[in-house]
Amino acid sequence: MALLSKKVAVITGGNSGIGYATAADFVAQGARVIITGRNREAIENAARELGREVEGVTADQGRIKDAEELAWFINDRYGKIDILFVNAGIPGNLGAFSAVTEEDFDEVMNINTKGAFFLIQKLLPHMRDGGTIILLSSISADSGMPGAVVYNASKAALNALGRTLSRELASRRIRVNIVNPGPVETPFLSKANVPAEVTAGMSMDKVPMGRAGSPAEIAKLVTFLASDNAQFITGAAYNIDGGLSVHPLLG
Repeated sequence: MALLSKKVAVITGGNSGIGYATAADFVAQGARVIITGRNREAIENAARELGREVEGVTADQGRIKDAEELAWFINDRYGKIDILFVNAGIPGNLGAFSAVTEEDFDEVMNINTKGAFFLIQKLLPHMRDGGTIILLSSISADSGMPGAVVYNASKAALNALGRTLSRELASRRIRVNIVNPGPVETPFLSKANVPAEVTAGMSMDKVPMGRAGSPAEIAKLVTFLASDNAQFITGAAYNIDGGLSVHPLLG
């Protein structure tokens, strides 16, 4: 039997990269999937490519109103969901701590941390008991990568949120886990001006496996955590980084 047979899943930021690959893997494992994104055309094209088991909804994770509207949509169309993969996030304008502006800080925190927080809050009443929430974080939450201070902080906060929710939601048998990727071949960093110190920290010669990961490899881990095969796993943070987290990041 498929791992996610008859389950209903929501994936934020599902039109590209890890979100898109996870949607494809969820469908292959029998799930019905709602993907969200800020760009209507991109999300509709992605849903069309992924097939009839996928529906695209335009929603900005940085806007609480969009989270509320997504909750209403889910309630009207699906009733309940089984899986929530909080994947959407941005790197922001990467650079030295001294150069960070209030606007830079707010943009990243509003999407990566505040947006994720309130998205979960709004969708939680529409999640079945025994469901699962998976947060896409980053190894940078612990590594302290220079030049990405706001991004790092936003992901560290997300990890703390996941650990706390794993305890608060245990009475409903809702599992909450965290996935911390290392370097992955996605369009993610093309959205930012990447400073030299960040590029140096991502050099493939510092990854023991000698390469970046693929979105499909991250998706396989997310699918496992979303499945009933992971019923005794909650509050866990999984590094999937080719060994980078046990290798000196800047050594």
